[in-house]
Amino acid sequence: MPFLELTLPCRESEQPRFEAALDDVGALAVTLIDADADTDNEHAILEPGVGETPLWQEIVLSALFPEDTDALVLLAALESFDPGLDWTQARFRKVEDQDWERAWMDQYEPLRFGARTWIVPWNQELPDEAGAHAAVVRLDPGLAFGSGTHPTTALCLQWLDGLAAAGELQGRRVLDFGCGSGILALAALKLGAADAVGVDNDPQAVIATADNAQRNGESERMAVYLPQDEPAATYPVVVANILASALIALADALAARVAPGGRIALSGILAGQEDEVLARYAQDFDELRADRLDDWMRVTGTRRG
Repeated sequence: MPFLELTLPCRESEQPRFEAALDDVGALAVTLIDADADTDNEHAILEPGVGETPLWQEIVLSALFPEDTDALVLLAALESFDPGLDWTQARFRKVEDQDWERAWMDQYEPLRFGARTWIVPWNQELPDEAGAHAAVVRLDPGLAFGSGTHPTTALCLQWLDGLAAAGELQGRRVLDFGCGSGILALAALKLGAADAVGVDNDPQAVIATADNAQRNGESERMAVYLPQDEPAATYPVVVANILASALIALADALAARVAPGGRIALSGILAGQEDEVLARYAQDFDELRADRLDDWMRVTGTRRG
């Protein structure tokens, strides 16, 4: 069915107030878009730290209401709920219903990383060029927090593919810290890892990872936890695709999860932040190096001891 859509610009500091007002008057859905982004240059929000909700400084906020909603009555209700906000820039239009997940998936193509790793939408065929030995992760973009399209995810997938090619992943256990969609853990399993553990502080990420593990037939070899529920363990392979600030704050905790001689990959690091990450992890890791893709870095190393 069609909807009435309200859009308006707002600042990051005002976003919670705008969203609270929209929820109060019955918004069916509220979405946030980077006001400075275009279709080819969207600013990414990566996995937040505990209690954090990072947003763009300038936001376009969009809300959907039932088609028969009276825009003038709605605007009056919003102004009454929070008269301190500027509602004069609100714009309304009728939008037709559509299968939003299908629309997104129609734009999402199979992607290759390294020699064997392929990320493929669940409803699309594997390209012929993939070959019989392809490591294929079937992903549902409607539930995914990471789909391989962002450079940080791509850097980690390439690293896992390289580990597998070097024989350093076969039969080993992998920790995906900040797992999001579970894409990295699932890729490791498809590349030969024995089992994998995903950890994320967002309950929705835990749900998405479990769903994608089931979709890929890996539920028995994939476990996923909130941080407080994660069992104590060490792993020969650890990958953490979060933010540089979180990687630095969690350096001791992540190092403790890597078995002696084990390998680690850290991403979510903007170019220019890698030196601080390298310095922090040099306390526990050898063979440290930083690799770049676009404006993002990946730091890798081997656990000392």
